[in-house]
Amino acid sequence: MNIRLILSGVVSFVFYFGWAYWANSADDIPESVTLQAALVQGLYSGFVTLFFTFILEKVVNKYRTSCVSLAFVTPILCMFHSKTPQNIAIRQSFNNAITLSASYLEDKKLAGTLFAPIVPIAVQSSLVLLVNIINQTPNLLLTVAPSILFTTLYAYTYMFALLKK
Repeated sequence: MNIRLILSGVVSFVFYFGWAYWANSADDIPESVTLQAALVQGLYSGFVTLFFTFILEKVVNKYRTSCVSLAFVTPILCMFHSKTPQNIAIRQSFNNAITLSASYLEDKKLAGTLFAPIVPIAVQSSLVLLVNIINQTPNLLLTVAPSILFTTLYAYTYMFALLKK
């Protein structure tokens, strides 16, 4: 394991432990519950950051040179099954739009790596919510919101840093 992975996990643990401790510190919340919420969030964040960083490095390296054409996004919107005159007109309009956009977007592509962090971000967001729901964290949204936000920022920042290499 390289030093970047370990350091990212330690920084994540310290930050999220402190955040969760603060977010769950209140007169009506017992200190043991506050400490448990902080430990759960800190340990979870530390381990997930290690795993997330490892997976992100692998995915970015795999799709570093892949591209996605924007011309193939539009057909997903054209799934009309009804044969009413309105739907037929809408379908014909979409078909015309697809034909025009396909010729316009033929050479315009997005780097496939821009999509690489989306699945890990969604998985991490779901897991952090689940872990804290199971733990019965008192201030759930306040506890997990920074985790989701900073995971997204971290993923794209780290991805762009990897691409600069």
